[in-house]
Amino acid sequence: MKENQVSGSVPGNGDALDMGNYRIDQLPKRAKSSTEIWMARAGIPLAILAFILFGFAWTPEFLRVFNADILPDSAAATLEEIGRDEMIRRNAFMLAVFLVGMILWTAQSIPNYLTSLIVIISLVFTGVLTERQAYAQLGHPIMWLNIMSFILASMLVKTGLAKRFTLWFLLKFGRTAPRVFLSFIVINVTLSAFISATTAKAAIMLPIFMVIAAIYGSRPGEGKGNFGRNIVLQNLLNINLGAGCFVTGSGANLLAAALISGAIAGGVFFADWMIAMLPTMVGLMLIGYVLGMKLVFPLEQREKLPQVKGGMERLKKEYDKLGPVRWDEIRAAVIFLTILSLWATDRLHGISPTAIAFVGGIVALMPRIGIVDWNDVDIPWHLMLFSAGAYCLGAGFAETGLPNIAVDAFFTTIGLDRNTPFWVLYLILTGVMCYSALLSQSKTMRAMIFVPIAIGTAQHFDYPVISLALPVAFLIEHVYVLPFNSKPAALLYETDMYSLTDAIKYGLIMMTLGWLAIIIMGETWFRVLGITPDGVFGLF
Repeated sequence: MKENQVSGSVPGNGDALDMGNYRIDQLPKRAKSSTEIWMARAGIPLAILAFILFGFAWTPEFLRVFNADILPDSAAATLEEIGRDEMIRRNAFMLAVFLVGMILWTAQSIPNYLTSLIVIISLVFTGVLTERQAYAQLGHPIMWLNIMSFILASMLVKTGLAKRFTLWFLLKFGRTAPRVFLSFIVINVTLSAFISATTAKAAIMLPIFMVIAAIYGSRPGEGKGNFGRNIVLQNLLNINLGAGCFVTGSGANLLAAALISGAIAGGVFFADWMIAMLPTMVGLMLIGYVLGMKLVFPLEQREKLPQVKGGMERLKKEYDKLGPVRWDEIRAAVIFLTILSLWATDRLHGISPTAIAFVGGIVALMPRIGIVDWNDVDIPWHLMLFSAGAYCLGAGFAETGLPNIAVDAFFTTIGLDRNTPFWVLYLILTGVMCYSALLSQSKTMRAMIFVPIAIGTAQHFDYPVISLALPVAFLIEHVYVLPFNSKPAALLYETDMYSLTDAIKYGLIMMTLGWLAIIIMGETWFRVLGITPDGVFGLF
């Protein structure tokens, strides 16, 4: 088959093997489905209705009869200052604003950053947060970690180091379809150790795996095939699971670790998270590879070898264009290895991951000795504003104690008392956390909702905080089923290499296996590490 003779449409100049055609700004806007259009139209009316109903018309009974003893310290102090009636009013508005954010983020009726701005100012106008508390969320340490991560990712892009590593690895080990998929597992885990922004990782790798898809006979639109479905969906899976290998893999992981560290003596360190989750996530990636290749999207014999003549040579040309390793690439590698080493030894020196990334960003931007200047840095500020809204909701939860009140009411309603077995709580909390990803677009928001709930549940039932909170946090990165579940999911859906049905079929299987993995690890590996108590499951 001659080069580019594969059915399907390609953005840009139409050359399926030109990486420039698969930059984010070159991807065509994907047409919304009828369901997405209906959701977008219904979102604003539903959000207004929810705000009026819960903010003004009706206050649920569980908000009126809460036990003050279950409130976190900040909420308890607020209650003592303002009184019970005012606390009930603020909780009602907190619930109303939360529902508005959930509806608009899910329905995508308006841009996500605009929803976040509405959430922030709504919490101010309703008196849930002061202006200082609300606006300060833009200066949250995790926000700064994200900014520094995008600076460092821009350094990888400008120097070509990430592209060089990815192309080198694929050319060396990816000569057949199975080896291509296994190579991307290694690449994803490696990049996840250095880059805490999953969107940045997706942007770096997308042009490369789209070209490989074309080489193996898959193209967007009508030309999509099982190789293309596998390579895009497996990369989406691995981008997120790779982030779950490390506490620095995403800002949501770091936020969860900070919340847990605030509730226990000591803290959750880089090595603690990596030892627990690196084998777990790599195992799930390998399972995802086998399931995709063999069962969900089995490859035809012809798809197992390159279909476009000279395709791999084009990758070799792209690699050769990079020339010999340059001094700025060496410096970039040194900066990243230094950052990783400091992250891995945080238990010894006690410096936070954000502070370490901050220093790395400063060095990268430093005149003469640095590698990038400000004009080279690509920081998606709309994502920053989106995150600020999610953090603002977290601040509102801390001030009102709404998650603790809701948890207490839930367990009281279903009749669970303090003699409830640990495994019942473990299954409920991890299951809800895992499948909540189907409804939420923000990993940060899920971390802020469910990690405090897990902490409160552990304290309520007198179990160690980490035994429930850490396994819940380990499920943050399972956000790959629906396009609105995460930014990489939304980005890769625009490639038109798979359908919504494909994503749901593959994603739900992997999400369920991810939950089962946390259950099995809770009885085995997590017990060895001292995360879960001995002998509480009785499964093995």
